Amino acid sequence: MTKLRFLATALAGALFAAPAFAADLKIGLAEDPDMLDPAQSRTFVGRIVYTAMCDKLVDVSPGLEIVPQLATEWAWSGEGKVLTMKLRSGVKFHDGTDMDAAAVVATIERNMKMPESRRKSELSSVESVAATGPLEVAFKLKQPDATLLAQLSDRAGMIVSPKAAAALGANFSSHPVCAGPFKFVERIQQDRIVLEKFADYWNKDQIHFDKVTYLPIVDSTVRLANLRAGDLDLIERMVPTDVATVKGDAKLAQAQVVNLGFLSIYVNVGHGPRADNPMGKDKRVRQAFSLAIDREALNQIVYEGTAPAGNQPFAPTSPWYDKSIPVPARDVTKAKALLKAAGYDRVPVEMLISNQPIVGQMMQAVQAMVAEAGFDVTLKTTEFATLLNEETAGNFQTARTDWSGRVDPDGNIHQFVTCKAALNEVHYCNPKVDELLNAARASVDTKVRKEKYDAAAKILDDDMPYIYLGHQSWLWAFDKKLTGFVPSPDGMIRLTGLAKSK
Repeated sequence: MTKLRFLATALAGALFAAPAFAADLKIGLAEDPDMLDPAQSRTFVGRIVYTAMCDKLVDVSPGLEIVPQLATEWAWSGEGKVLTMKLRSGVKFHDGTDMDAAAVVATIERNMKMPESRRKSELSSVESVAATGPLEVAFKLKQPDATLLAQLSDRAGMIVSPKAAAALGANFSSHPVCAGPFKFVERIQQDRIVLEKFADYWNKDQIHFDKVTYLPIVDSTVRLANLRAGDLDLIERMVPTDVATVKGDAKLAQAQVVNLGFLSIYVNVGHGPRADNPMGKDKRVRQAFSLAIDREALNQIVYEGTAPAGNQPFAPTSPWYDKSIPVPARDVTKAKALLKAAGYDRVPVEMLISNQPIVGQMMQAVQAMVAEAGFDVTLKTTEFATLLNEETAGNFQTARTDWSGRVDPDGNIHQFVTCKAALNEVHYCNPKVDELLNAARASVDTKVRKEKYDAAAKILDDDMPYIYLGHQSWLWAFDKKLTGFVPSPDGMIRLTGLAKSK
């Protein structure tokens, strides 16, 4: 099957190199996206395609700053309960209609009210949105929500043609119409998505390809082989073990950047009877477990140096990281002392892990490390979906789980550690942490938010309901003829400024 997929992709690449297009770009994706409707879709890979097709109200810079896109400026008023945005003039949708305030209102209301929409929770703080001018909109909020701008930098803020949305309804994904640099041409499920340059794009001078084709190739080895053969120009989510191969190929280049998420161990501290064990009951045992881990060794041995060590929900490269709590060095002596103080010589630990090879390799290394400090870890391997179900049911002592990350810091911490949060599978509850994180969510002052997150980080580093291990990097490989590629922590492939030399 692998060889057949390679040949099929190579043939597809040859077919797509039609002389009708002067400059084509072919991108290999790690999966096939779900439906191409910003209101309904939920896959990471779909967001990569949207980056070429659907401009948003705001975007995110490589430095994680909110920057203008369809909105040129914005301001908060009414004690953080009104967000007013001024829109870019002269913007057209792919169907030739105007992108204006009425279109923004129609899109946001579609996201909030359409039965099939998956954006409702992301816009739950919005009471109403109104056009306050031809090119101005105002979001009225139920309560202050500093995370809204980040939501509008993703699918919730992708503005679609009201004309197309009204005509197609829930079937919008059959022919999506947005206001991005490329417009939809065709999609063949599990094979390709084809877009062509939109002649009336507001920033068309920075778009240097006539066509872009996305090819889903799940097998990372085949994806790289297609790139090396010249049938692809760029691939996303290269595996760490392929970095050396790319560096050894004179025709290729690679880029990487630490992503927004984290690698962690969930510790059941209060979710049913399975929390009744030394790890669940005593923070000193959790602290000992953490101190027995050499995080930098995991980075080098398992991730080929591409996943920097971490001890917080924010990577050390993030502006939200609390530098006063640095990544701890491995200290087996101190770990043993903590265990002894807690009344234990050796502690049995059952850990759920997914059946991904790199996860198994990592946790076998952790298993060996913590054994030296007095922990006897049993690894229980299962499908990832099953692991999530077991976490939800509280049927675990510890579990190794990743998080892909969010642009706003709230998305990496609030929903995991506040008492009634949806993703708080460990059932950790500390009213002071809730107070701090709720205040951070409600403030639009960056300095105030940072102070709240730092204070919460210190409490969490002591209570340790999650043992953070590090942060993966997004890895891309591409033809050296490509210029202008800028890696971004959100994992998106932005085509503005990207070009290909002859």
